[in-house]
Amino acid sequence: MVRLTIQSIDSKSLHQELLKDTENCGGNVIFEGRVRNVSHGKPVAALSYECYEPMALKIMENIRQEALKKWKVENIIAVHRHGDIPLGETTVWIGVASAHRAEAFEACRFMIDEIKAKVPIWKKENYTDGTYVWAHQSC
Repeated sequence: MVRLTIQSIDSKSLHQELLKDTENCGGNVIFEGRVRNVSHGKPVAALSYECYEPMALKIMENIRQEALKKWKVENIIAVHRHGDIPLGETTVWIGVASAHRAEAFEACRFMIDEIKAKVPIWKKENYTDGTYVWAHQSC
């Protein structure tokens, strides 16, 4: 399952959803990207993300399907926020459930790297001095 949302990401609910019907999975890996307070040596006030939603969802699902085929994993969930996101809040959440940890780690790393590289999501870093910079995906 992949999702885009303007709402806060509920990590606890997503973790429960990831583990549903996966009693055979001993390796569960979660990646959570958050808004940090400094980027490129400048204090950050907040982030804003914009995306082309129909294409972003399609590409995210294609990446998910590729990971499911490449590794022996039972479930993958990827959720990315868009809109304005304050300091400390989660911008992206990826969870992978697998019988073994190696596959879970590898699939999770693949998911975040591919999402950053291929999904049409753009990040605007808003600095405390009133300046900002746009960047293509770099959670």
